[in-house]
Amino acid sequence: MSWDSYIDNLIAQAGAGQVDKACIIGLDGGAPWTSASHANALKLQGSEGANIARCFKSKDFTTFQASGIYLEGKKYQFLREEESKLVLGKLKGNGAITLQSSKSAIVLAHCPEGAQQGNANKGVGVIADYLESMSM
Repeated sequence: MSWDSYIDNLIAQAGAGQVDKACIIGLDGGAPWTSASHANALKLQGSEGANIARCFKSKDFTTFQASGIYLEGKKYQFLREEESKLVLGKLKGNGAITLQSSKSAIVLAHCPEGAQQGNANKGVGVIADYLESMSM
């Protein structure tokens, strides 16, 4: 099964120009579910996926608070977490990130500078809630 269509769906749910990159990783270990070959793939580097998954799995976001959130080799400032399943970050001049977990996955999206992160949050939420409803 290809998960790449979920990237397209997330971008459509967020609205035109609100999300430029997205991916889905596994909650256990951070392995990618979507492929890096998708035109709008958020391409995690090295141990970024594993580090994100570890924080979500343990529901301990102090690493993000102390050291930031790394995506594609860039350090995003941790803004906040909600209900131990939603994390928001920002990198001045580069945009914002939204990460939300389901039972077995983490949905990540990048919102370009100048776009509304709330719309990215909506798109990520739709996909994460759908996965949750499917017990994933």
